[in-house]
Amino acid sequence: MQLSLRLSAIAEMVTEGNRLVDVGCDHGYLPVYLVLEKKIPCALAMDVRKGPLSRAREHIDAFDLGEYIQTRLSDGLQKLKPGEGDTLVIAGMGGPLMEKILTEGRPVLDSFRELILQPQSDIRHFRRFLRGEGWEIVQENIIQEDGKFYPMMKAVQAERDGMPVWTPEEEWFGKLLLEQVHPVLLEYLKREFRIRQEILKRLEDAPGCQARERKKEVMEETQLLEAALKRYESK
Repeated sequence: MQLSLRLSAIAEMVTEGNRLVDVGCDHGYLPVYLVLEKKIPCALAMDVRKGPLSRAREHIDAFDLGEYIQTRLSDGLQKLKPGEGDTLVIAGMGGPLMEKILTEGRPVLDSFRELILQPQSDIRHFRRFLRGEGWEIVQENIIQEDGKFYPMMKAVQAERDGMPVWTPEEEWFGKLLLEQVHPVLLEYLKREFRIRQEILKRLEDAPGCQARERKKEVMEETQLLEAALKRYESK
């Protein structure tokens, strides 16, 4: 079976031989693909909604994988026990919701070897949150599909001596992506820079304190984008 570009990129991050827990599994495409490819021995597909979970079961049964992939109705990690998985995948949700799932799931989170996460909003804050929770980002990727950009990251528990400090642009756009001078990130940066320029043009003669505050905010974001873009100029 074929996966979307986004799910294919996530699948590549999963360590071979690990037991997978997919939270917000939707149709169960990811665990089915990974088991069929024999990259993982088994998986647990979880969702808070009965509809998507039912569709995941249908998909699992269609490939006769019920012996290898279990489904479970759960709000985040609430119905998960420590030690039931090695790799945790949470993808396709907003950053704040993912933070909530990880925060409420702390009792079981430390039993995972790795987290593979694809937040769809508040990426800067999410990276900061994740590292603040003691998870070091060791791999990053970003793909463009159907006109949208999807950043994703793999994290492991940090060593005792702590983690290096990231610069503001590294928190915004991904330290490892910038180090890779990732070509898709470059397209994202160019798009975001154009958007900020258009906003500043509209705000140029706008009156009032609110407009001034928004202009200041956009100018700060523009400076971060320029700092990130300079990394590409030096390569």
